[in-house]
Amino acid sequence: MTGVFVDDYSILIRPLVTEQGMHFANVKGAYSFEVNRRANKTQIRNAVERIYNVKVRKVRTANRHGKYRRRGRTAGVTPRWKKAVVVLEPDYHIDLF
Repeated sequence: MTGVFVDDYSILIRPLVTEQGMHFANVKGAYSFEVNRRANKTQIRNAVERIYNVKVRKVRTANRHGKYRRRGRTAGVTPRWKKAVVVLEPDYHIDLF
């Protein structure tokens, strides 16, 4: 079952700004975002197109598992999250800074 979202900002949580991500944005026009875990590719595509006023060519998603972490005797797991890589049409780009 896909989630029912109130607005586009509840689908896109934040852009992922890394060195590799900026390289792919400049070379391939691919931008990565942390998205809601219940969002599907169509919802992600529509949210990016409406928020950033661009045209999306392709969306790839990946579910990231939480990692095991320890601090002394206390152990836990970091939260799991979903990553989306959005490839734009050649004439469009997103200014993240």
